[in-house]
Amino acid sequence: MLSRVAERLYWTARYLERVSSTATLITSYENLLYDLPKNVELSWYNLIIINDQEQEFNELYSSRSERNVIKYLIGDRDNGSSIMHSLHFIRENVRTARDVIPEKAWELICELSIYAQDNLDQGIKRRSRLEFLENIVKGCSQINGLIQSTMPRDAGWEFMLIGCNLERADMTSRYLEAGLAAILQVKDENTINSQQIIWGSVLRSLDATQYYLRATKTPVKGQAVLPYLLRDSCFPKSITYCVGSIIQSCQKLPEPELALEKLKKVESKLAKKIDYEDLGDALLEKLNKLQIMLTSIHFIISESWFIADH
Repeated sequence: MLSRVAERLYWTARYLERVSSTATLITSYENLLYDLPKNVELSWYNLIIINDQEQEFNELYSSRSERNVIKYLIGDRDNGSSIMHSLHFIRENVRTARDVIPEKAWELICELSIYAQDNLDQGIKRRSRLEFLENIVKGCSQINGLIQSTMPRDAGWEFMLIGCNLERADMTSRYLEAGLAAILQVKDENTINSQQIIWGSVLRSLDATQYYLRATKTPVKGQAVLPYLLRDSCFPKSITYCVGSIIQSCQKLPEPELALEKLKKVESKLAKKIDYEDLGDALLEKLNKLQIMLTSIHFIISESWFIADH
């Protein structure tokens, strides 16, 4: 397989996961704002902060309003994390790699892109936003389901798995950062209840509530949610699981030795002990460093398999 084709498959999977995760993040955050007590105030700008896009956003908007944040996250084509930007590059990557992607997947991708473009205004308006985002998530699930059920388990498939798992790990870390940042902002008479609502929202965002309760057998609290989503070896959206899956995929690719050596070092750093009892700025800083380590995985993959044809 040519490295440029492998790279397109990798980014197709990343962007698919990014579209679905961004749509889910917005939906979950809106639901969280409704669930919290009225005297608790959280800013929509938190979503910009956890995506490390403060500078880019502030250059475009003078107001940190809900509408501007939503416009930036959904419709801004210059924002590499926006839904419209990601959908555009899903389509471009698949268009130039159609011989290795199921034909029906190309049709579904085009349909989803057209739907998003035609209904973009609905996605920005509060009244119709949740329906728009729900349809986006369903569209991504349909595309992923088709690819998973029909694509041969060859090198192309492994590159898609790597892209999906890396993006999933990154988004899980951002969900955790969003939850912890919200906790640090909460100041009300019933802080414990608010914290439970926030961590419950994080679990629902990742469809993890049922499995968290079964695995931990503890109430919803940060001291248990954080290690579960960071360390659990069975839940497919935990960071440990995602990194382990990336390593397994790399082992099936040609000449993986250098990448595996570097990935094992990242894995060992991720396994270092963390104090989950102190849900403060120190833990927030560790989550930031975690995201930097996850970003380093992209460069490891790129240097190992994508540079050759450039």
